[in-house]
Amino acid sequence: MADSTMEQNSDDYKLIFEKEGVYLHTNAKRSNQDTSIPGFIRIVERAGVPALEWSPLEDAGRSAPAVLYSKKDGEGGEEDTRFDPGYEPDWAVISTVKKDREHVAVRESGQWSFSLPLSELYSLRRARFSLGRNFLVLTSRGGHPLPPLHFHRGGSRELLHALSRYIILDQSPVDGRLFLAYPQNPDALYQSFDKLHLFDDAGADLVSRFIHDPYATTFGGFSKVTNFFRDALRPPDSPAAGNPSSAPHLDEEPGFELITCGVELGPKPVVSRGRPLDQWEVFLDPEGRVQDPERVKKLVFRGGITPTLRKEVWKFLLGFYPWSSTHSEREEILRLKTDEYFRMKVQWKSVSEEQEMRNSLLRGYRNLIERDVNRTDRHNTFFSGNDNPGLALLHDVLMTYCMYNFDLGYVQGMSDLLSPLLFVTQNEVESFWCLTGFMEMVHHNFEESQEAMKQQLLQLSALLKALDPELCDFLDSQDSGSLCFCFRWLLIWFKREFSFEDILILWEVLWTRLPCANFHLLIACSILQSQRGELIGSDHDFNTILKHINELTMKLDLQSTLRGAEAIYLQLLQCKDLPLRVQEVLGVYVPSSSSSDDNDESPDFQGGDTQLPPGQSQAGAPTRDATP
Repeated sequence: MADSTMEQNSDDYKLIFEKEGVYLHTNAKRSNQDTSIPGFIRIVERAGVPALEWSPLEDAGRSAPAVLYSKKDGEGGEEDTRFDPGYEPDWAVISTVKKDREHVAVRESGQWSFSLPLSELYSLRRARFSLGRNFLVLTSRGGHPLPPLHFHRGGSRELLHALSRYIILDQSPVDGRLFLAYPQNPDALYQSFDKLHLFDDAGADLVSRFIHDPYATTFGGFSKVTNFFRDALRPPDSPAAGNPSSAPHLDEEPGFELITCGVELGPKPVVSRGRPLDQWEVFLDPEGRVQDPERVKKLVFRGGITPTLRKEVWKFLLGFYPWSSTHSEREEILRLKTDEYFRMKVQWKSVSEEQEMRNSLLRGYRNLIERDVNRTDRHNTFFSGNDNPGLALLHDVLMTYCMYNFDLGYVQGMSDLLSPLLFVTQNEVESFWCLTGFMEMVHHNFEESQEAMKQQLLQLSALLKALDPELCDFLDSQDSGSLCFCFRWLLIWFKREFSFEDILILWEVLWTRLPCANFHLLIACSILQSQRGELIGSDHDFNTILKHINELTMKLDLQSTLRGAEAIYLQLLQCKDLPLRVQEVLGVYVPSSSSSDDNDESPDFQGGDTQLPPGQSQAGAPTRDATP
């Protein structure tokens, strides 16, 4: 059932809002399975008193036992086929080498129903669960927290929208994720409208429109007076009342805006790509030092690397060799790293079967590696066929990485990162140390907490919200606003989305860290914007959006995607009112203590030719070099 805002009347009961797919996670576990209770969240009026209620599906006259989420191979349990997490089952968890869980009895779901009059709602705390799903923690005025509400299929934004009919949610100045609940204060709204003289509408009609539809009314005329308006919304006894400058910006937490100000973007620049880097010796001094590493990175970003130079340049991009090293120093580095690699390899090679039987972690890592190696890039001749030496190298390098970083060990997806490195270097030792350099950039993606993945999905959401609010609204309306279908993209840097040959180019572009460290998020934005016509223009829902995104695999054009991503970066950079969160993602945030002139400066990113659309002033664009 989709979320809905409705009014169903009886003598003393009125249904205002209802959303299915809101779960309570009870912390009860059975047979290694996490138990969640599916249910409805509703806003109702009983005898004119508004209340927020949650009840399980059983109470709606349906047969709906608690959903059981199965873990990975060997942990037991059954997968509930009705639950679609929005990504491939293989990517359901980050690490599967875990100890057994304790068994706890499951509580009856009927014990968890609640009803809270909105006048008794004191605060609401938002947080993010795995893969960007929202969950809310409500606290009553008596100080009692209610069970957290997990929005597996989205809808938290719509719930807050419906709540705004009765209460005002004001962000705490101490905790950006905490929102305090206040009753509506229409008198303050009337005073602010009359004082500003910004609207021709009658005050009563305008206030009524805002209370019933704050988003539409906000976009209609409030964007220029957000701070003043938000001050009017504060209760008179609020510490920040009368001081608009001290009010926090609610639009910095995705999905919880009280006032949403659109970002005014100029036309998107036209960006061209360059030729691959096809000369190397010209950048070396007589002793072999790279004289202008930044120039090399810019050329790689602009056009990639020709295949004959790829192996050598990759070893610098991934930290195998320092840019300032000489020929003789690199020979010594190779000797030392070779010795170190084989010392680590001997460690796991010398473990006997009897010892391994008492080392569950090492045994688990080996099992995962053997499973993944047998299905990694088998279409590539380097890894195809049985008894292929490339597969043996893939296995050995991954096992040795477990010795190098035993805390992280092996996590599914790492074989995808190694295979292109091994293919290009054709060398066990060099591919290992290139992998360690690559993992320095992305190892947080593979940590069991998934905090880095959650953060990247939030950052991607912030970027897309600034770039394309209409697309964001559409995805939200189809319960896809969490962008969980982008999880695999970000986890292994689009390895499954582009051809093997294109991935070699894409990764070397991303390794330059130009024009910013989060350029992979702009790649994701470029792909999503390229699909906006198909998504918005068709009758898509959650499942068909997921299906469409998955079917993009091997159908994307890399060069147009790269041009689009860079154009997005430049377009955002030209915006004078870029939200703080977006500035931080782009790496251009300047502390408020800096002068206004400093705030107008762009990072020192120079690349190929960029053509601004007709009528666009060059003044706001970053300085660009001509393509070499």
